[in-house]
Amino acid sequence: MSGPGLARRFAAPAENPQEARLTAVMTWPVAGPPSRGRARTITDPAAIEAALAELGVRYDRWPVRPEVPRGAPGDAVVDAYRTRVDQLIAAEGFVQVDVAALHPTDDPDFPARAAKARATFLAEHTHADDEVRFFAAGRGVFYLHIPHPTRGDEVHAVLCEAGDLLWVPAGTTHWFDMGTRPSFTAIRFFHDADGWVGAFTGDDIATRFPDFDALTGAVPATATTP
Repeated sequence: MSGPGLARRFAAPAENPQEARLTAVMTWPVAGPPSRGRARTITDPAAIEAALAELGVRYDRWPVRPEVPRGAPGDAVVDAYRTRVDQLIAAEGFVQVDVAALHPTDDPDFPARAAKARATFLAEHTHADDEVRFFAAGRGVFYLHIPHPTRGDEVHAVLCEAGDLLWVPAGTTHWFDMGTRPSFTAIRFFHDADGWVGAFTGDDIATRFPDFDALTGAVPATATTP
């Protein structure tokens, strides 16, 4: 699904692309995206934190380290955020930390690799472990299928940008979209030594909501990468 109205909501400001960032949350009833006028969109960081807290999801911001280049090795990315990473490990008991990253290249195989990586996370699934991600660069959208205490069953699209830390509780039904031309670097934290293990629900709900490209207007992720 797509449309210019939706694209404008999440598109990064064009006038200063090197500094552009727009973390945002868009919410729809689970029956499907309503008309543009009824969609709930939040862009203020404090309001995002409060709205996600209502759903049991934690959100925080870490200062971005601009000296870490796009495509830097995983060890270099973790080392750049070592103090905060170690603090989080000590506080929460994580046993494994790694880096997931994918950025456009001129390699003719890149479109196929990107499509395969995207498909891995694009269907609704859950985890026995919390899903904790810090975006060191780029952007991606987490879709959280969580009932609201008063509004009922909803889907919440969380556009994460560089500097965002998102903590999705174990058992939460969700999916993730990196777009057709992915560009992101994310530090992942696990309580389980097996790392990422998904249990797919078999529901095609992800096909009924605007994807990453529709929500962002296919804004190149490099525009938000430090």
